[in-house]
Amino acid sequence: MVILTNTRVESLAKSGIHQIPKEYIRPQDELPTITNILEEQNYEQGPQVPTIDLNDINSDDPKTLEKCSNELRKAATEWGVMHLVNHGISDDLIARLKAAGECFFAQPVEEKEKHSNDIASGKVQGYGSKLANNASGQLEWEDYFFHTVFPEEKRDLTVWPTTPADYIPATVEYAKKIRALTTKILSVLSLGLGLEAGRLEEEVGGANELLLQLKINYYPKCPQPELALGVEAHTDVSALTFILHNMVPGLQLFYGGQWITAKCVPDSIILHIGDTIEILSNGKYKSILHRALVNKEKVRVSWAVFCEPPKEKIILKPLPETVSEAEPPLFPPRTFHQHMEHKLFKKNNGVVNPK
Repeated sequence: MVILTNTRVESLAKSGIHQIPKEYIRPQDELPTITNILEEQNYEQGPQVPTIDLNDINSDDPKTLEKCSNELRKAATEWGVMHLVNHGISDDLIARLKAAGECFFAQPVEEKEKHSNDIASGKVQGYGSKLANNASGQLEWEDYFFHTVFPEEKRDLTVWPTTPADYIPATVEYAKKIRALTTKILSVLSLGLGLEAGRLEEEVGGANELLLQLKINYYPKCPQPELALGVEAHTDVSALTFILHNMVPGLQLFYGGQWITAKCVPDSIILHIGDTIEILSNGKYKSILHRALVNKEKVRVSWAVFCEPPKEKIILKPLPETVSEAEPPLFPPRTFHQHMEHKLFKKNNGVVNPK
């Protein structure tokens, strides 16, 4: 089967194929690691992604606050990923956000195409599917919708879906809540490095320059899930990434030399520490390698908000307070844009986990 450059994975999945096109088949050495994610979800043995209760993040009692903060820092140091519960974002708002995204993707593909992006011409926001960007022409089993959601003056509402009617109001409100949560998390991480509470936020762009980008990932059912990946193994370039999902498993983390399946924790938001914070902390906080698996039975949808520094204005390097003779800098100075280019160059030259 010839895959056209604009073929949507949803269209492939609904076409009745029993074998996936070769462009979606992972390299031979990777295939043995791809397991049945629906079965993996039920395993209780082995390491489990930590769950952090944020109920006490605003406590007036110093001991209570410190206990909560230390648990968050421990997860950021040892794992770089965690489930956040009691995060302060209402169930109602999250339900609205999910309903809006699912309603958009429930439309016919031709309707969604009216919002399509055009990476080649520099229009990265909108509806899309991954284009082959490496020598092997490897593709991923997902479609997506991507757009900037905060700050308000950086948004382009002409790109946003107008169907359903609640898409814009729900997404705007959720973005504000995530932005406020970002400040709290960065404050806890800052204090853990012996810095002032606002320092990390300032280093990643502060109130005006930190950019929040929403990517709704849509993973259709896959006839051969043991051969494909929804998203290939990578670390996030962001400062922080917040993820919601529709309670269908798919996320795996590379921890302790093996792939660990993240359980679906009700009413939680998954938090990833990204490369940006790993660099600023000189490796104290981890940006973990992760990927998304697919399955035969259920469509998976996730909502990822990437909190990113401005591309050119800030030089990312380990903060002076994190460096010493005993702990020299682990990362060279680069702008955020240079860091992304560096990762892409190394990936295209066969490096599995470029940093």
